[in-house]
Amino acid sequence: MNTVLISKLPIANWVESAVNWLTTTLSGFFNVIQDGGTHLMNGITNGLTAMPSWMVIIGLTVFAILVCGKKWGFPLFTFLGLLLIANQNLWSDLMSTFTLVLVSSLVSIIIGVPLGIWMAKKETVAKIVQPVLDFMQTMPGFVYLIPAVAFFGIGVVPGVFASVIFALPPTVRMSNLGIRQVPKDLVEAADSYGSTPKQKLFKLELPLATNTILAGVNQTIMLALSMVVIASMIGAPGLGRGVLSAVQNADVGKGFVNGLALVILAIIIDRFTQKLNVKPADKQPTSKHHWKMWTAIVVAVAMVGSGVVNTFANGKKAEDTLNLVYVQWDSEVASSNVLAEAMRQHGYSVNLTPLDNSIMWQSVANGQADASVSAWLPNTHAAQYKKYKSQIDMLGPNLTGAKTGLVVPAYMDVDSISDLTTQANKTVTGIEPGAGVTNAAEKAMADYGLTNNGWKLTPSSSGAMTVALGKAIKAKQDIVVTGWTPHWMFQKYDLKYLSDPKGSFGKSESINTFTRKGLKADKPKAYRVLDKFKWDEQDMESVMLAIQNGKSPQAAAKDWIAAHQKQVDSWFK
Repeated sequence: MNTVLISKLPIANWVESAVNWLTTTLSGFFNVIQDGGTHLMNGITNGLTAMPSWMVIIGLTVFAILVCGKKWGFPLFTFLGLLLIANQNLWSDLMSTFTLVLVSSLVSIIIGVPLGIWMAKKETVAKIVQPVLDFMQTMPGFVYLIPAVAFFGIGVVPGVFASVIFALPPTVRMSNLGIRQVPKDLVEAADSYGSTPKQKLFKLELPLATNTILAGVNQTIMLALSMVVIASMIGAPGLGRGVLSAVQNADVGKGFVNGLALVILAIIIDRFTQKLNVKPADKQPTSKHHWKMWTAIVVAVAMVGSGVVNTFANGKKAEDTLNLVYVQWDSEVASSNVLAEAMRQHGYSVNLTPLDNSIMWQSVANGQADASVSAWLPNTHAAQYKKYKSQIDMLGPNLTGAKTGLVVPAYMDVDSISDLTTQANKTVTGIEPGAGVTNAAEKAMADYGLTNNGWKLTPSSSGAMTVALGKAIKAKQDIVVTGWTPHWMFQKYDLKYLSDPKGSFGKSESINTFTRKGLKADKPKAYRVLDKFKWDEQDMESVMLAIQNGKSPQAAAKDWIAAHQKQVDSWFK
């Protein structure tokens, strides 16, 4: 046993090598799926959003009435729930989420039902597939994001990939179970009458297994819906992005509203799919309900027709489209939204996508995103810049004088990192694991001997960190946090940096703009705007503070632009 434990098996290296080999060897195949899937799902989403929200609400309410008969609970819930989502300006996010769930569920059903039937027919297949399904269901959903990004980059396609892996097993298992539960005497009777395997499957086994299979399909849809928040971490649009943003910024209200919208969507989908799962004995003769069928057809045609009319009525195209990505830090939320709103004001269409730090760099480097204004150099993002510098164009600073370090309230009797002994329960409150300032904080704790003295770094998120800071200051308690400027917390609270005589956090930084290779040739006007985008620390902090005080990032950006119109116009000259 000791011999086995002497050397560590390089499993992580094996897996990484396998993924790299697949990414390189099948890059053309993955690109086709990415491009085709993106166009398909954008088309579905555009088609859904083209239909006026009021028409969709009325249409789905009518469908709910048709399937529920004289029971008014579900139709009323459908009407009021969708009305609430539209009232909260989450309609387009709802349609994006529905597209993700729809495509993920369809792919899972197309793969899952035949695979489950095959398992029921071949015991060897069942023995092979069963442990694979166990693996798929027990592996944390976050893990699937890593190969999803490697294969397909960012966006809705890798979100579907991760969702399918996570949501597929129930359909496979229940299809297998449904076929196996068909009474053997009926199967033997079919055999005795000379039925072919095809006849036996489609005329006996599948009809009897339908209810069990549909129960599995229902669970698959619910699991696909549960993945939308995780999928938003790699750029999938929809309600999940709002929940993720709320978690990262500790915004309870926003998180509740987006979460409530997901609950409403889940209940509506669940009830509609349950209505499909009716036992043969409970089905009513269709001849008595021709009016229901014609009503459903008329409503569906009206919904589609309104979408077509709306599409032609709003068919104007913007001058250019730019895909901007950013890391969900308060400073980058401010700068990205200001630039986006300024470009929209000048006729551009801008897609903003919040991403994890490493994925942000990767998406620009591989050309899936156009640009970012969120590169902290030379220290915070040094590792990412070193890895991708040959694959990007670095345009230079859009803001200078940025700084990172350990921050404490001004009332604490410490001035240097070397002064820290037992304050704040020997804890540094950090932000996201893997963030540059988090890594620098770990280095500083090691450099100053804090780690050996029992200090620990507690990662959280930028929002959770500021909440913890606010609570500590209110209670006049000690707290040490990872901080950076520009940041609104320096305007709201009396704070100070701890001096860093050993230079663990490096020198002062700048926030830089970088683009994908080829953007200058593809979109020269947008490239010039990005190159001219410049502002200062006070500008950024004013926008950040406005967002912190309750304004949406878009509203805060528009207000700042209105107050600095000449400066903004100079970016476009």
